[in-house]
Amino acid sequence: MPLTELFLDHLKVRLAYAGQALAAHGFDTLVISSGAPYTHFADDQEAPFHTVPHFRHYCPITGPHHVLKLRPGKKPLLVRFAPEDFWYEQLPLGNPFWLAGFDLEEAPSLEAVWAAVGRPARATYIGNEPEPALAAGMEANPAGLTACLDWGRSYKTPYEVHCLEEATVRGAKGHMAGRQAFLAGASELEIHYAFVEAVECLESELAFPSIVAQNEKGATLHYENKRSFRKGQTLLLDCGARTLGYASDITRVTTAPGCDPRFKALVAGMERNQKALAAAVAPGVPFGDLHHLSHLKLAALLKEHGILDAGPEQAVDLGLTRPFYPHGLGHHLGIQVHDVAGKLAGPDGSFAPPPARHPTLRTTRTIEPGQVITIEPGCYFIPMLLQPFRENGQGQRFNWKLIDQLSPLGGIRIEDDVLVTATGSRNLTREQLQD
Repeated sequence: MPLTELFLDHLKVRLAYAGQALAAHGFDTLVISSGAPYTHFADDQEAPFHTVPHFRHYCPITGPHHVLKLRPGKKPLLVRFAPEDFWYEQLPLGNPFWLAGFDLEEAPSLEAVWAAVGRPARATYIGNEPEPALAAGMEANPAGLTACLDWGRSYKTPYEVHCLEEATVRGAKGHMAGRQAFLAGASELEIHYAFVEAVECLESELAFPSIVAQNEKGATLHYENKRSFRKGQTLLLDCGARTLGYASDITRVTTAPGCDPRFKALVAGMERNQKALAAAVAPGVPFGDLHHLSHLKLAALLKEHGILDAGPEQAVDLGLTRPFYPHGLGHHLGIQVHDVAGKLAGPDGSFAPPPARHPTLRTTRTIEPGQVITIEPGCYFIPMLLQPFRENGQGQRFNWKLIDQLSPLGGIRIEDDVLVTATGSRNLTREQLQD
């Protein structure tokens, strides 16, 4: 289907859902702004601009201060902030694929933007520019309506799936370029540049700051430095791209030819585990159950490789896998990399906390068709997490000599983006990047 038709169908579905949400919460109009830039404290430098996600859900236009006015049964109004400015580039709108979905007004100033919005009755506003909305008598960022809209974002339309597919294509190109650079002996900084060049975007346009971790830095989960030393033994590359605001989130581990064969074998085992977990994604499966299974699989792998002396059930019950795997199995993915509503129990905003035995879960929901989730089991050698086990009564179950030998190689995380279908799932990442 052409992109215009995909988008117009998407907009129709999203507007219908928004209309139901507004009626349920006593509103007639929803106003959303694309957002205001953030300026660093005591400075005139702005951080890279991120569009308000709820605005992005309805309209792909980029830039700050645009406003949408959504009313059930009416064509949405887009007020485009288009100042005359010689300091910053002001590109013409042209005729983008999405334009037919909106009534468009151009506004040369912030005052003109909000004059075009007016003072609609029974209206609410979502965004980070609440002052003019409050002045117009709107309620700003109501928790109940926002949670309901968050819940709706969990179910992707075909347009959104298309955007995620394209983001995956770009992300896979970047990963292949990064791997080649690593195997050629490149530094973390050079690998990062190889990824950005292959994706063909500005660094600020990546889905998130790249994680390019060689050797022991692979055990720092959100490592963002870029060292200059070359010829690492291991590379953990966690990077993603964007298309029309939608993100891919992919992680791969590559080992150099001379890497310790015991670590290589552990990477191969984690690869098998991750593929099996991704294949287990299906409607009706509680995500927490899948996360628990990932711990059982890790426990079996650690026992197989002589790292842990305990059966899978016993190891998980005693918490012995947690220092090796301290994060959740995955998260919802969409406009935001860690997308919203992962811990909601329903559209009413009720909260579903993670269980005590798995406190780091980012989603506690049951898997449903239309969701896109990441599957990213890990196995790391993190000294600060392992140290308490050296000192407690369970320490004899750990092969500390082997752990100390493998610790300089960091850790393993393998991550795919998976679309839940009516009968099972599609692994969007493996369609583009096999290993």
